[in-house]
Amino acid sequence: HLSSMRTPTAMIVGLVLCPCGLLLTLTGTLAPSWRQVSLIPNQPVDLVLEQGIWDMCSERQSSHNRHCGQADDLGYFEQVPVRVAQGLMPTSLVLTFLGLVMAALGVRCWQKEPQHLLAGVAGLVLLLSGLLSLVPASWYTHKLWALPAPASSTLVVGYSLVLSYLGSCLEILGGLALTLSFHHCCKQR
Repeated sequence: HLSSMRTPTAMIVGLVLCPCGLLLTLTGTLAPSWRQVSLIPNQPVDLVLEQGIWDMCSERQSSHNRHCGQADDLGYFEQVPVRVAQGLMPTSLVLTFLGLVMAALGVRCWQKEPQHLLAGVAGLVLLLSGLLSLVPASWYTHKLWALPAPASSTLVVGYSLVLSYLGSCLEILGGLALTLSFHHCCKQR
């Protein structure tokens, strides 16, 4: 009958959300803007320092002159939340990629029946990868104002941190959607 031919909605949701999550967390991991530092004393008013987990860039807003690889005089990269993010974000990306490969094999749109168990396991892997990127994003946000910065400067959340958050949430939701495939395994038994 026809209903067995269709890919379950939960699987489609998982396969849409997780690649989007991967793109967002990849951008968040690579782009150097987890935090923006502005209004730095004794510096031009339009100078903004963007700090990521790998690099630090300064940009003059008036001329858009951007220089990356800024010296880390304050020991920003030595901070535990930054170190944790350097470890967990790439780990999360690798897990997301593996989870997506497993999900693609499990959902198997080109065959009559999806492999529900494999899709469910892929969901757990993707759920874990989302949590692995949510932890450093949350911890960094929590410590954002405590991390070293020039005295009296203004600190705001950078776009990379927001993207990392959104990506983590999409991966968690997509992973949860795929874990619903386990329900089908139980029904078959």
